[in-house]
Amino acid sequence: MTLDTVKHAAETPDVSQPWKELGLKEDEYARIREILGRRPTGAELAMYSVMWSEHCSYKSSKVHLKQFGEKAPESDALLVGIGENAGVVDVGQGYAVTFKVESHNHPSYIEPYQGAATGVGGIVRDILAMGARPVAVMDPLRFGAADHPDTKRVLPGVVAGIGGYGNCLGLPNIGGEVVFDSCYQGNPLVNALCVGVMKHEDIHLAKASGAGNKVILYGARTGGDGIGGVSVLASETFDSTGPSRRPAVQVGDPFQEKLLIECTLEIFRENLVDGIQDLGGAGLSCATSELASAGSGGMRVELDRVHLRDATLSPEEILMSESQERMCAIVEPDKVDRFLEICEKWDVIATVIGEVTEGSQLEIFWHGEQIVDVPPRTVAHEGPVYHRPYERPSWQDALQADDANKLPRPATSDELKDQVLKLVASPNQASKSWITDQYDRFVQGNTILAQPEDSGMVRIDEESNLGVAVATDGNGRYAKLDPYAGAQLALAESYRNVAASGAKPLAISNCLNFGSPEDPAVMWQFAEATRGLADGCLELGTPVTGGNVSLYNQTGETAIHPTPVVAVLGVIDDVTRRTPMAFSQEGQLLYLLGETREEFGGSAWSQVVHDHLGGLPPVVDLEREKLLGEILISGSRDGMIDAAHDLSDGGLIQAVTESCLRGGKGARLVVPDGLDAFTFLFSESAGRAVVAVPRSEELRFTDMCGARGLPATRIGVIDGDAVELQGEFSLELSELREAHEATIPGLLA
Repeated sequence: MTLDTVKHAAETPDVSQPWKELGLKEDEYARIREILGRRPTGAELAMYSVMWSEHCSYKSSKVHLKQFGEKAPESDALLVGIGENAGVVDVGQGYAVTFKVESHNHPSYIEPYQGAATGVGGIVRDILAMGARPVAVMDPLRFGAADHPDTKRVLPGVVAGIGGYGNCLGLPNIGGEVVFDSCYQGNPLVNALCVGVMKHEDIHLAKASGAGNKVILYGARTGGDGIGGVSVLASETFDSTGPSRRPAVQVGDPFQEKLLIECTLEIFRENLVDGIQDLGGAGLSCATSELASAGSGGMRVELDRVHLRDATLSPEEILMSESQERMCAIVEPDKVDRFLEICEKWDVIATVIGEVTEGSQLEIFWHGEQIVDVPPRTVAHEGPVYHRPYERPSWQDALQADDANKLPRPATSDELKDQVLKLVASPNQASKSWITDQYDRFVQGNTILAQPEDSGMVRIDEESNLGVAVATDGNGRYAKLDPYAGAQLALAESYRNVAASGAKPLAISNCLNFGSPEDPAVMWQFAEATRGLADGCLELGTPVTGGNVSLYNQTGETAIHPTPVVAVLGVIDDVTRRTPMAFSQEGQLLYLLGETREEFGGSAWSQVVHDHLGGLPPVVDLEREKLLGEILISGSRDGMIDAAHDLSDGGLIQAVTESCLRGGKGARLVVPDGLDAFTFLFSESAGRAVVAVPRSEELRFTDMCGARGLPATRIGVIDGDAVELQGEFSLELSELREAHEATIPGLLA
């Protein structure tokens, strides 16, 4: 078979090529021919197909994502923003923190263990590529109905993959979410977040500059696993029986990744690299084109030098392979020997595969024959831009008119009590300890808070006790009712969770999970959610540092609920002053902060008791969220609050139950004036938290709230071994614990 060289391609313009099978549209293929002035070689076609996929190029979403830059708030903390492997923020004392959340949804449905494991591995390498030591991971997860047979296939595999990979790396898993909803049947969402720490001077960027500098590929050998994997797989919908195209899901090796991490950090310490990029989606196609595109010249690569696990791989397969645990570095010639020495020390294979050139082209050769000659920006950064049509769906008005506030409410105290028990035992509100106990939350010894706390928190400096807190949140039910408000509610809840722990929110990352962009209704949801998130970040002063878009989460005509997942990172000067969620000190007073209204649209109560989704989600007031955050942070810092828990899914009773069970102490509650018992317990009004205040601090705390204009209502006291609502019911903690903790093991064990 004749090698398809650049010369051969120029001489054979009419050769039929499998552009459609590789996921390209006819006009995209025509555009590639226009860029090159000829037909592409097979290797060039492979590169363009993966780099112009939805997953890699953001071709349907970038016209909306630009708002995150256009509306970005002023921020003294932001050091590296959108466009790099991950964003970086200044957290003080010379430290910088990088964090990012990404998706591995489709691969995790096909091969749950490896899909989830390599999702963790990929996001860890993104953080490593910025120059940081990874210090913690988190995993926001969404599955189909908890009692569906396929959930019992997907969930245990995903959890085992996350735990297996993260535990082997020695990274604590400090938070995340597990949500069940039938809309995710066949389209689970496996989002993964990593946090890394470095000094300011250690930040590294993905660029290839300096003619004559060497291109070094190091890490695992390249194999046939993951050829076109996430880049192609995440760029199409599943049909009703599963994906129509099933590229091999990547296979992870956490022990190889651990060696790669330590090797890379030593390389950084000796200042041996000018630019670096991890190999994730689109593999070498991505790493070479992005490094060259962001640099000042061109690049020449000898592809036959790539270390392989499978000697039969074609050049196209090598370029498309998404084999894990690989990095690509740009190294000055006089530093190459030392670079290779360190790799050998860590038993990491490293090969010089090319060099930076003075030209402007990315040139790739195979045994001396040129198979790629492309302008790198056209591959990496100048892919298609789609202005997809979008319109408000015809069913949206009817959905919002189906008001959840009209649903039948409990008529007696016994009904109220029964519905409380039903809520706390429901899969979404039940304890997730069966899942989180499979993760190591405290390895490395710097975990301060972890699941089920409002946010995860890690110490990053053992002398000063400087730390960071991270929370992830998202509510697809809210976003289905109103995507604009739903995105802002996700932002507000994550912001509130970080503040509830005593940390000051600084910045966000996001993972935007939606159905097919070819559906105008889905694109309307996406446009509204991104607009809501951009507007919300501007108002809260939390810039978007980066993130991920996951589209085509759809089976046939059935799309998932729009699910924007928002991760907020905050800083705390002294982690010993953090605020836990546990009610543990008898006699302390319980205060409800914020205003409670009759807001049940998309609520846990409406789902659990009535299997209903309709109406409007809670009203968003971001100014109130900022004020609440300031009170929570000040109260924590000044010793006025001993425990805090935000109010969100399930309302006040869910928060109180969780805090009582966490601390092993009961609570006596009283319904405030102006509220009925049902609304008091189950409303999901935003901008609220419940806090435990020492009696000695009550006056100081209420004076602070009053002076700042934040409603603070005394609703009870920590006392006894039951949760009691005066005049209505009393539930022993033992009964609540059994209901709360038995559900998930019963479904999945």
